[in-house]
Amino acid sequence: MENSTKNDIERARPPKFSEGKVRRVLFVITQSEMGGAQKFLYNLLSRLDKNRYEILVAVSADGNGELFKLMGSLRIRANELVHLRRNISPVKDILAVFELRRLIRKFHPDTVFLNSSKAGFVGSLATRLLTTKNYKPKTIYRIGGWTFNDPWPKWKKWLFIVLERVSARWKNIIIVNNKHDFEQARALKINPKEKVVLIYNGLDIYKMDLLSKEEALEKLKMFRNKKIVGTIANFYPPKGIKFLVESAEYFKNKDDVVFVIIGDGEERSKIENLIEQKGLQNKVFLAGQIPDAHKLLSAFDIFVLPSVKEGFPWAVIEAMAAKLPVIATKVGAVPEIIEDGKSGFIVEPGRPEKIAEKLQDLLNDDRLQRELGIQAHQTVLFKFGLDKMVQQIEDLL
Repeated sequence: MENSTKNDIERARPPKFSEGKVRRVLFVITQSEMGGAQKFLYNLLSRLDKNRYEILVAVSADGNGELFKLMGSLRIRANELVHLRRNISPVKDILAVFELRRLIRKFHPDTVFLNSSKAGFVGSLATRLLTTKNYKPKTIYRIGGWTFNDPWPKWKKWLFIVLERVSARWKNIIIVNNKHDFEQARALKINPKEKVVLIYNGLDIYKMDLLSKEEALEKLKMFRNKKIVGTIANFYPPKGIKFLVESAEYFKNKDDVVFVIIGDGEERSKIENLIEQKGLQNKVFLAGQIPDAHKLLSAFDIFVLPSVKEGFPWAVIEAMAAKLPVIATKVGAVPEIIEDGKSGFIVEPGRPEKIAEKLQDLLNDDRLQRELGIQAHQTVLFKFGLDKMVQQIEDLL
């Protein structure tokens, strides 16, 4: 990874927004490995007019650096944050606050746009400590799913609720991507200075660049004569990968059905142990982390989202855009994306037997697979377009 040099930031021109020309925006995000927040940011930045915005992305060194590298392809400057990390670390978190404060002073943005829970707290505290009578950058916080909805102990959930409540006062606008999170913000009194806004994720169907089925199968080292049930996810507890593995056990004796999981993360060893424990080594395959994994969706016959917590899952609308029948759990925005039985199937989270039941229905009915896939594609095309999302964000910047 190459850092933007200190001199590059110090040489940045004074803001010209007051002249009606350029608005300077600092985007801050935790982790560089591609997940939901990173996809949102990449898609947004790919569409922002560089003649209207001067952009700097501050990204944590936590992760594999994929997002950091993608900024180069967009010709956007990126600055690596040494101290910002995903996990709580009091010493590093304090250092991250002052690291961001220094960066804000140098870049002098009109808007600080924070992505993810950790960046939201650390970044808004940094702007709070920096604010003077003569300089008050607008602070926007975009959350892809409240952290307190993760499967934490009760005390930890309440800790995160308190942190969100307190830090909301340091933010002008909070953006959520599903109605459930919007209503939770109201109920829990997470009130920013101005407003909470609901903006759905958006996707450009015509730029997905899917591989052909043959190419995707070859890349995954899979045979064409198999029915492939697949998912794409980072291996974190909220993703519920173990429930997909447990659903595979119901198809243990069906040689023509295999399960493929693209992704990696902290729970990989647990998933590997579960696969071995259940004797599914020839049934469930872990493909690892693959750049631009969505391009391989054409290898799948059915897509499953087994999450126990989500905001607005990109993987679901990508699979729907690829005309795949989708089985997803009733979490986050899923009920707002999928019309159960028409554009996909929705099941209760943590119920592998329910996933298996819907898989069986689809595997037994090719016509149903095609119908759900077509309806799914139409849903994304007309309801979740990227241009709409970008315009709504721009209206707030």
